[in-house]
Amino acid sequence: MGAMTVAESLAAEARALADGWTEEQLVDAAGEALGNAIARFFPQAGTIIAYLGKGHNAADGLVALGILRERYGWKVGARCACRTEDFAQLTLVKWRKLGLHAALETTPVNDSGGPFVLLDSLLGTGASGPLRKEFVPLAREMAELRQRVGARVAAVDLPSGINADSGHCAGEAVVADVTFMIANAKRGLLAGHAASITGALALVPMDALTENGAGDISLISPQTLDCGKGHRPFDFHKGMAGRVAIVAGSATYTGAAVLTATGALRGGAGLVTLFVPADAHAVISCKCPPEIIVRSYDRPCEVMATRFDALVLGCGMVDIKGNAAEDLLDVIFESQSPVVIDADALNLIAASGKLSILTEIHIVTPHPGEFARLMPDLAGLPREEAAREFIWRSPATLLLKGSRTIVAGRGQALRCNSTGTPGMASGGQGDLLAGVIGARLAIGDSPIDAASLSAWLCGRAAEIAMTGRACSEESLAASDVARFLGAAFKDWKSGGR
Repeated sequence: MGAMTVAESLAAEARALADGWTEEQLVDAAGEALGNAIARFFPQAGTIIAYLGKGHNAADGLVALGILRERYGWKVGARCACRTEDFAQLTLVKWRKLGLHAALETTPVNDSGGPFVLLDSLLGTGASGPLRKEFVPLAREMAELRQRVGARVAAVDLPSGINADSGHCAGEAVVADVTFMIANAKRGLLAGHAASITGALALVPMDALTENGAGDISLISPQTLDCGKGHRPFDFHKGMAGRVAIVAGSATYTGAAVLTATGALRGGAGLVTLFVPADAHAVISCKCPPEIIVRSYDRPCEVMATRFDALVLGCGMVDIKGNAAEDLLDVIFESQSPVVIDADALNLIAASGKLSILTEIHIVTPHPGEFARLMPDLAGLPREEAAREFIWRSPATLLLKGSRTIVAGRGQALRCNSTGTPGMASGGQGDLLAGVIGARLAIGDSPIDAASLSAWLCGRAAEIAMTGRACSEESLAASDVARFLGAAFKDWKSGGR
C-alpha cells in the first residue's frame, strides 16, 4: 500500500461520497477508529485535551474524545482556536454531541494520574503554508507543555504546520510524539526530514477511504504488510523454526554478541549458535541465555562447517584484519543461506572495496556513519534518494538505520518504519535488531520482509517498554527492548498498533 499525496487522499474521499457515504458517516468512522488507535498506543487511561480548529479534522478529534471517554475511561477536554459558534457545521454537531460544558480558557493540567496527551486537531491534510496567527499560540502551548510537564502530543492525520506532500514546514509547526494518519499514509510524513516533527507514525484503518494502490514509498505497519501474521501449526518443532548462526563479539565487546543472539532467540529462531573468538568464549558464554549454543572459533570460516538457515555477521567484532578479514569476506561470498551483515563486517566490506560480493541474499544494516563508509558519494544525499541509489547499484537489501528506518530492495517500493522512540538512542539496539532479522530469515521470510518486520518489532517493543513506569527515554536499554518483543509480535499479528 503506497503512501498518498493530498490530492490522492481528497480523491479517495470524493469516491467514498460518490459511493453513498455521507460526510458525517466518514467523520464518525474516522473518529471512532482514531479513538481506538489512541487507546492502543496509550493503554493507561489519563487526560487528553484536543486542540481544535474549525474544520473536519477537529470533528474527527471530537468523536475520538467521546470514544476515549466512554469506552476507555479517559478525562477529556478541549482548547479552541476560535469560538465554538464559528466551527464548521459538522464540527459544531460533534461538539454539541460530546457535551463538554465549555472549552478550556487557560492552559490545561493533568489531574488524572495517567498520561497527559494533547491531541493536535487544528488543521487537516488540505492545509498549506505557515500556521495562521490564531493557531500559533496553541501550537506554542502544546510545545511548552511537552517540555515542561512531559505531555505527549498526538497529531490527527498530520502535525499542524507541516506540508503533507513534502514533509517540510513553512514556519512554526506542532511537534508531535506520534502522528495518527487516517486511512492512508501521507507521503511527505514518511520522509526522514519530517521525523523530528511527526514522531512515530500510526496508520488508523478506515475501509471507506483506504486505497491499495502501488507507490514508490510505503509504510511498514501491520495494516500494509502481511508477513509474520500466521500462527504456527500445532506440530511445529524447532527445526521448522530455523537455525541461525552468528559470528559476533570480541574480548572488548562481549555484550554485542549476547544481544545479537538474544535477538535471534526472541525473534523466533528454533536453534541459535553463536560463534565467538576463543579469547572471549568464557565471558560471553556466561552472559548468554541458556538456550544459546556458544562455540569458540580460531577462524571465522569455521562457521561454514555447521548447518544454518541464516547467518548474522559483524556485531562487536572490532577491527577485523589479516586471515580473519579474508575468512569473513569468503563466508559472505560463499554462503548459500541469507546473511545479515552488520557493524564491523560492513566496515570490512567498505575498507576492502568489495561491495561486489553482495547479492540478493544479503541484508546490510548500516547506521549513517557505516553507510557513508560503504558509499561515500551518497552520504550527503537525502536518505530516501541515497537508499534508492544504493539498491540501483547493489542487489542486496538495505536497512538504513535512523529515526525513520528505511528498508529498500531492488524492484520494491521504499519502506519506512512507523515505530520507535528516542529512547532507542543507546548502544546495542542494532545488535538486537540484527539477531531478530536473522531469525526471520531462518524461518523463510524474504530479505525485505525480514528486515521490515524486524525493524517494526524492535521499535514497537521499545514503545511498549516505555508505557510502563520502569522505563524512560533516558533509561531504556536494548535488553529492555528484548523483553517486550513477544508483546510486539502480538501487536503485529492483531494489528494492535
